[in-house]
Amino acid sequence: MNLTVFVIFFLLITINALYVAAEFAIVGVRRSQIIHLAEKGTQLAKELLPVVNNPEYLDRYIAASQVGITLSSLILGAYSQATVGRDFTDLLIKFSIDPLVAQSVSAITILILLTGLQVVVGELLPKSLALQYPVQLALYTYIPMRWSLKTYGAFITLLNNSGVILLRFLGLKYLRQQHIHSSKEIDLLITESREAGLFKLHEQQRLHQALSLSQKTAKQLMIHRRFVATIDEQTPPDQLCQLVTQSPFSSLPVHSSESDNVIGLIYIKDIAAHYIAHQELPTVHRVMRPAVNVLDKITGDRLLTIMRQQSVRKLIVIDEYGVMQGLVTLDDILITLTKGTRRKSKEKYTQPEYLPNGWIRLPGTLGIEEMMLWVGISWSSSQANTVAGHIISILERIPKPNERIIVEGVEVEIEALEGPVIQSILVKVLPLSEKKKT
Repeated sequence: MNLTVFVIFFLLITINALYVAAEFAIVGVRRSQIIHLAEKGTQLAKELLPVVNNPEYLDRYIAASQVGITLSSLILGAYSQATVGRDFTDLLIKFSIDPLVAQSVSAITILILLTGLQVVVGELLPKSLALQYPVQLALYTYIPMRWSLKTYGAFITLLNNSGVILLRFLGLKYLRQQHIHSSKEIDLLITESREAGLFKLHEQQRLHQALSLSQKTAKQLMIHRRFVATIDEQTPPDQLCQLVTQSPFSSLPVHSSESDNVIGLIYIKDIAAHYIAHQELPTVHRVMRPAVNVLDKITGDRLLTIMRQQSVRKLIVIDEYGVMQGLVTLDDILITLTKGTRRKSKEKYTQPEYLPNGWIRLPGTLGIEEMMLWVGISWSSSQANTVAGHIISILERIPKPNERIIVEGVEVEIEALEGPVIQSILVKVLPLSEKKKT
C-alpha cells in the first residue's frame, strides 16, 4: 500500500469521525451554553444558535451528519476493495490459492480490518470526545457541517420527505429532533449527578421538588375549604373593615350569600385606597375583585402559568361540578418547592413532630408524599391525598379517638379528632419481625 492510498484512507476515516463528532456534539450540547457564548460575542456560537433553537434546522443538521457518515463509509469500502483488495488478492494467488477463493478471503479480511479501524477511530473515539466536550466540538465542526448542509441540501430534503411519507403510511407521527427531556429523565440526571458529587443532598431534594410540581395537582397543593376564612358578600362596611384588619392575611375570599361558593377576593390595600380617595368605608362589591377559578385536576406548573397570565397570587380550586374545594396561593406552591412551613392556622396540630419512644406526631392534613420525609415509609398505594384520608379509606369509617391500627408496616394511633375530622395521628414504624407477623 503506497503513501497515496494511506493518505486517502486517513482522510476518509477522519471525515467519518468528523460527522460522528458533529452529530453527538449537537445532540449533547445545551442550548443555554450556546446562548451564553453567543452573548459573549463568540461568532461560531452566534451562527450555531439558530440550529439549536429551531427543531427543523436541528433535524437537517443531524440528517447531514448521517448522510456524511454513510457516504464516507461507502467510499472507504469501495476504495479499499479497488486498491488494497486487488493487491491482497494477487498476493494470495501467488501462494497457489484459487482466484475465486483468494478474492473472497481478501474481501472478508479487508472488511473486518476496515470495520474495526473505522469503529474505533471513526466512531467510538469521536463519540467519546463529543460527549465529554460537546460545546467545543459543536463549534469546531460547525463550518464543515455548514458546507455539508449546502452540498447535501436537496438530498436531505428528499430523504426527510420520504421518511415522513413512510411514517404516515405506518400511522406514526413525525417528531423533529429537539433539545428536550422529560421530567423523569431530568430527575434521573439529577440523581446521577448527586451520586457523582456534583450536587449536595439538599440541592438534589429541592430540584426534585421543582420537577415533582408538574405531577402535583391543585387538589394536592390547595388549602382545603374547611381551613379557608371567607367573608359574606352582604357584610356591612364597618364589619368588613373590622374583619380584614383582624385577619393575618392581605386578602380574603368573598362567598355568595346564597351559597358557600367564592365569587371574589377582597384586598386590604383596595379598602385603604377607597377610604383615602372617598373618605368612606366601601361595600364588599365596590372593592371586590373577581376570583379566578381552576379545576382541581390542573397541575402545579400550569397553576403558576395561570397566576402569571392573570397577574394573581390566589386561585379558587373547584371540582367538575363547579363547587369550591379550596384555595391555592403562590406561597403554597413555593412552600411545596422548598419544603417550607405553611402559615400558622387555628388548628392545634399543624406540623409533624418527633416524640419520645420512637413515635412521630403527624397532622391529619399532611400529604402522603410529605410523610416519607418524616417516617421514611410512604403509603404509595394510597388514592388519598392526606394521611387522614388514607386511614379513613382503609377503615371505611371514621376512626375512634385513641384507636390503634397497623397500616403497611406502620403502627397508627388516632390522637385527636374534631367531629369526623382526624386532627392528628401518632405513628411508629414496626420492626421487621413484627411486620412479618402482621
